Amino acid sequence: MSDGAGGEPAADDAVVLDVTDGVATLTLNRPEMRNALTSEVSAGILDALDELEGGDARCLVIEGAGGAFSAGGDINAMTERLAGDVPLEEAVRRVAQVTSRTVERVAEFYLPTVAKIDGVAFGAGANLAIACDLQVASTESRISFGFRQVGLAVDSGTSYLLPRIVGENTAKELVFTGELVAADRAESLGLFNHVYPEESFDERADELVEEIATGPTVALRASKRLIRQGLESSLDQAMTNEAAAQAAVFESHDHRAGAEAFMANEEPEFEGR
Repeated sequence: MSDGAGGEPAADDAVVLDVTDGVATLTLNRPEMRNALTSEVSAGILDALDELEGGDARCLVIEGAGGAFSAGGDINAMTERLAGDVPLEEAVRRVAQVTSRTVERVAEFYLPTVAKIDGVAFGAGANLAIACDLQVASTESRISFGFRQVGLAVDSGTSYLLPRIVGENTAKELVFTGELVAADRAESLGLFNHVYPEESFDERADELVEEIATGPTVALRASKRLIRQGLESSLDQAMTNEAAAQAAVFESHDHRAGAEAFMANEEPEFEGR
């Protein structure tokens, strides 16, 4: 893994991390494998998240190099293990563990996260995308939970993440058919927040990311945590959690800056603290 903020990333880095103006961009850099979540790529993602903990980044963007977001789990590794006389169950378990740990870590990451999808997101790669808080995609993008295509049941968090976005019935349809969902349909299902034309994709996506990265980071981090907790709690518990979080956020610099700007009818300038 290389931090692009400190110089040019090495071409052979499986994952490239760049932190600029509060935006951490994590690029899956195995285009020849359509950025499949190999053990090397997954380890690079986890290392990047470790590096970002407690740093100055205010938003995390995950993207893929070379025209694909991620083609999913490492089928080649599974085949190699089978060729080496590793039992099928053990081969599948090892590959699934790698991708599951990566997807879970992204889903639980403390910063606001954006999947920037330009190309295909397939299988575990689709789960990596929807594990992010927001998904922006180009009109050329596609997403599929097509584990059936390789004769496997869903893994890497599909059964948890997908129904929460599209509902149980649609989740079953997408899994049972393995549909390669076009960008406009993915947007209508809620799998993509925004779909932008290819020619303006980077510009439009970066505008959204900048809006998040220049927001009141402490409050946004708390809101992210509260929304996730709210999905698993009662209304009463959600309100209790909100009150506790609000008391802490009330002490932040950005709350004071926001309140002062509001009273003066000005745009606030948040510093992320």
